[in-house]
Amino acid sequence: MPDSTAVPLSPSRDGWRRLRRNRAALVSLWFLVIVMVASALGPVFMAEEKKASSDTVFARPGQTAHLAIADPQDPTQSTGTRRVTFWLGSDDHGKDVLYRVLAGARVSLVVGLAAAAVNLLIGVAYGLVAGYLGGRIDAIMMRSVDLLYALPRILIIMVLISAYSDSLVNGIDAGRLWAQAHGWSRLEQFLGLLLPYNRMLVVILSLGLIEWLTMARIVRGQVLVLREAQFVTAARAMGQSTWNIMARHLLPNLWTVILTYLTLTIPAVILTESFRSFLGLGIDEPAASWGSLLKQGAQVINPLESRWWLLAFPAALLSATLLALNFLGDGLRDAFDPRARD
Repeated sequence: MPDSTAVPLSPSRDGWRRLRRNRAALVSLWFLVIVMVASALGPVFMAEEKKASSDTVFARPGQTAHLAIADPQDPTQSTGTRRVTFWLGSDDHGKDVLYRVLAGARVSLVVGLAAAAVNLLIGVAYGLVAGYLGGRIDAIMMRSVDLLYALPRILIIMVLISAYSDSLVNGIDAGRLWAQAHGWSRLEQFLGLLLPYNRMLVVILSLGLIEWLTMARIVRGQVLVLREAQFVTAARAMGQSTWNIMARHLLPNLWTVILTYLTLTIPAVILTESFRSFLGLGIDEPAASWGSLLKQGAQVINPLESRWWLLAFPAALLSATLLALNFLGDGLRDAFDPRARD
């Protein structure tokens, strides 16, 4: 017989309890953690010989080779050879595919998370203000969202990249030269490493500036309901300011909805970036993302000799990551949806 005196769990604690019972969401969460850790630490600890170009081009998965060990003092000279195994094969430049896939994962995940952060900041603030203020302000703000929805997103991203990519490159290069002239070697090295990723920065900003529209609508709809709640009415009666009510009373009650939608936004952003990189409109070499790796793999596929590993491994990891993010998002939605309570 159940204990009638038991204290019911809060909605947030009950949501986490329901999430822990969802095996698909938990497996997806652990898979994403493993991918993020591997992409962050894997390329750092891999042998330098696998990261550089070599004569061992198109090595099949599991094939071993003897690669020259570069002299740390003079990279053009070698100090001997080392036997290495290309577990996922090598590409047309003799680089290890495993290293390239993990480095591409790092770029794709950073793009997804950073663009989602921009989406979070703009979408939540916009929807919160529109929903709480209501009236004519809400109507004007949401009609602006409808207008932006009518514009083709891919076209907007292409225009932003074309307009600002060269300016960003010139700005980064000017900053690098300034740091070099003033003897700031670390800043010079950082800006030099940032140059290949200039398009990625533009893609992050452009995706973030586009994807916030749906977030604003979702937050605005939740605020329209919450602003009529008793705790908001009591806060108004106590004379609290509008911004204080939104920050201290409304926003804490929106975080589960925001978190749920973010997990569904990240795969959409990653897929958009990968599609653009596949078309050659993504980041520049030598940087790589999953989309650019798929493009390179598709270019070397021919009827005479199938180098399937160049296409299969990036595609498999991209698909598994997107699937895991969607499973996790569905699990969060089911766990924190009030209509799904036991």
